[in-house]
Amino acid sequence: MRRIVITGMGAVTPVGNNVEEFRTAIFSGKNGIAPITKFDASEMKSQVAGEVKNFDANAILGKAVARKIDPFTQFALVASREAMEQSGLAGTMESDRIGVCFGSGIGGINTLCTDHKNLLEKGARKVSPYFVPKMIYNIAAGNIAIEFKANGPCVAVSTACATGTTAIGEGYRTILHGYADAMICGGAESGIEPLTIAGFANCQALSNSNDPETACCPFDKNRSGFVMAEGAGVVVLEEYEHAVARGAKILAEVVGYGSTCDAHHVTAPDPDATYVTKAILEAYQGLGDIDLSEVYFNAHGTSTPLNDKTETTAIKKAFGEDAKKLHISSTKSMTGHMLGATGTVEAIACILAMQENTVPPTIHYAEPDPELDLDYTPNVAVKTPINGAISSNLGFGGHNAVIALKKI
Repeated sequence: MRRIVITGMGAVTPVGNNVEEFRTAIFSGKNGIAPITKFDASEMKSQVAGEVKNFDANAILGKAVARKIDPFTQFALVASREAMEQSGLAGTMESDRIGVCFGSGIGGINTLCTDHKNLLEKGARKVSPYFVPKMIYNIAAGNIAIEFKANGPCVAVSTACATGTTAIGEGYRTILHGYADAMICGGAESGIEPLTIAGFANCQALSNSNDPETACCPFDKNRSGFVMAEGAGVVVLEEYEHAVARGAKILAEVVGYGSTCDAHHVTAPDPDATYVTKAILEAYQGLGDIDLSEVYFNAHGTSTPLNDKTETTAIKKAFGEDAKKLHISSTKSMTGHMLGATGTVEAIACILAMQENTVPPTIHYAEPDPELDLDYTPNVAVKTPINGAISSNLGFGGHNAVIALKKI
């Protein structure tokens, strides 16, 4: 069996525009949720979001590049550059042995909304010639491949809110079965638009609180929905012997991946949690020699009533009484829900937790829910030995994706 390791990380998030800023934020309990500034949200049911801050695409990417790509691809390229720079992988291998597995939940919705408005208000001639290649959700994967001359497998995945985790898992399988020796994996999202906020709010998915300190409170009794956010996360996966041979710094090992579908409902998780449990156990197999007291579980933890209850049920079904040993938290309490980006950003949180031997907190946790009785690391980070990590993400359509990481 080939071993797969992580040699690079990159992040653009509501609490930091690189991995080091993100590291500082998640261990200090920084709140990235604030009133929406991208548009006038005063008439919206939901008026708060996790916006990326102080991000100047023109300055970072150059105007010529930035104007041709949607914000979700801008985030993707910046995070990819950080991850690839850390990995030192560029130029070390045949180009057809490096690939890309990258996705988004809703792709270039910003471009879609902008050009649709132009069409209605100014006519067809005012629709950008870049409209299609800016909007299609596979274009971030394509741009990453072009940037790094990755001629191997290039796949765009979309499993809604599980996308970032699915991208890592499928990249892991691609290397495991010999189709590539390295993969650039992740997800990106920039969907804080009136249309998407209204849509999610009207299907009762978003929080009913517009107070940034109470809107996102995973596992709390008063949770009422998730908070929209944006950003990107990227990890570089590499075959272990290849990484060792070139002297790469290894950040963690990917030791398991579980992928299932509830096949139950388009938005609601199956309350029995049967197939979430199966995905957790499939991923966990690679951590079998690590005691659960030394495992960090980064929960999907969206702050919706059904998700947090279902995920808790799944953890209990998977581990029985030993579930109480797990160190669980939801970093979405700080970032909000980055949809297609969230899984990869949370995988990075897992790696940082192992590096720091510290569990990031679930902030905004005020009132325990009697039905949710595990250790959710309320409000303050906890120092403790962390030798393994599990990251779980669940998406509309019943998609479940779980990965397991090991300190190496």
